[in-house]
Amino acid sequence: NPIVMCDSRPPPSPSRNSTPETLQGSGNRKAAVNNNVVSIPPNHPTSHLHPTSPPTPNSEKPKEITRMNGQLGMVQSANMIIAPALGAFLFAFIPIEYLILLDVLGAIIGICILTWVQIPNNEKIDQPIHVLHNTRLGIKQLTNNKGLWYITLIGAVFTLTYMPAASMYPLMTMKYFQGTVSQAGLIEAIYSTGMLIGGTIIGLFGKWQDRMKPVIIAFFLVGIPTGISGILPGNQTGFLWFAALNIIEGIATPFFTTFLMAMIQQSYPAEELGRILGVLNSFLNLAGPIGLIFAGPLADVIGIERLFVIAGIGAAICGVVAVLMPITRQYDIRLHQKLAKLTEQPDK
Repeated sequence: NPIVMCDSRPPPSPSRNSTPETLQGSGNRKAAVNNNVVSIPPNHPTSHLHPTSPPTPNSEKPKEITRMNGQLGMVQSANMIIAPALGAFLFAFIPIEYLILLDVLGAIIGICILTWVQIPNNEKIDQPIHVLHNTRLGIKQLTNNKGLWYITLIGAVFTLTYMPAASMYPLMTMKYFQGTVSQAGLIEAIYSTGMLIGGTIIGLFGKWQDRMKPVIIAFFLVGIPTGISGILPGNQTGFLWFAALNIIEGIATPFFTTFLMAMIQQSYPAEELGRILGVLNSFLNLAGPIGLIFAGPLADVIGIERLFVIAGIGAAICGVVAVLMPITRQYDIRLHQKLAKLTEQPDK
C-alpha cells in the first residue's frame, strides 16, 4: 500500500517575517509508491494559514498591502503549478536520488539571489532580539486584541481538523480514486492554478472594505468541496469531480491567506509585527502536527475518504463560528474605523 510521509520543512523565503505557507503550512508532501518517491509541493489547503514573504507596512503603502499580498500569492501559485510538471518530467530521465538534489540546488540559487538584495536599516525594527521576552510580549499583544485572537483560535481549529485530510491527498488520488502518480501531481497543479486565479482577482481588485466577508466565505468554499470529495464514488468519474472541486478550493484559499495577513499587518506597528507573526504562526503550526498524529490511525480505521468529510465539516463549523461571533465578523470594519481615526489625527 502507498505510504504518505509529510516533510515539515517550510519553503525557503527571503523575508524575515515569512512564515511556514500560513497563514505555507504542511511542508512538502511526498508519496512513496512501490519504492518510488514523488515530491509534491506544499500548496494544499493547510498552506492557506501560513502566507509566505508578506510585505510589511514599512515596505508598502498601507492601502496597497492587500493588493501586494495578492500579487505575491500569484507568483507563488505560478511556481507551484510549474513544480509538479517539472518534477514529473525530470523523474522520467533522472534517478530519484539525483532528483532530490534539486532541492539543494534550488536553495543555493535562492541564497545567491539574496546576495543581490539590499534591505535598508530601520531603527524601529532592527533591535536586538530577545526570544523569551519577545514571545511573552507577543502573546500579550495578540491576546489583548480579542478579535484577532479569536480568529487565530478559529484558524488553529481549522488546521487541526484539516491536516489529517491534507496529508492524504496523494493517497486519496491513487488509492481511493484508483489513480496514478501523475494524476496525484495533476491535482496539485490544478489546486495551484485555482490559487493563481484567486490571487489574480485579489491583485486586480485589492481594495476591499470588509475583508472578513471573503475570509469567512473561504472557510465554506474550502470546507464544502472537501467534504463532498469524501462522498464521491471511488473511480475515475469521481476523480474528475475531485479535480473540479480542487479548483474551487484553490480559488478560495488566497482570499483567506491574503486578507488575513493584510489585516494582521495593519493591526500592529511595524516594530511589533515580527513578534506577533511569530506567536500567531506558532499557535497555527502547533495544531498541524497534532492533527497529523491522528491522520494515519484514523485513515486505517475509518478510511481516507472519511477524513475529507471530517475536514469539510470542521472547516464549515469554523466558518459558522466566525459568522456568529460579532467580534470576529466585524473585525475588519472596526480596523478600518481605527485606521481612519489615526489618519485624521495628524490633520487636526
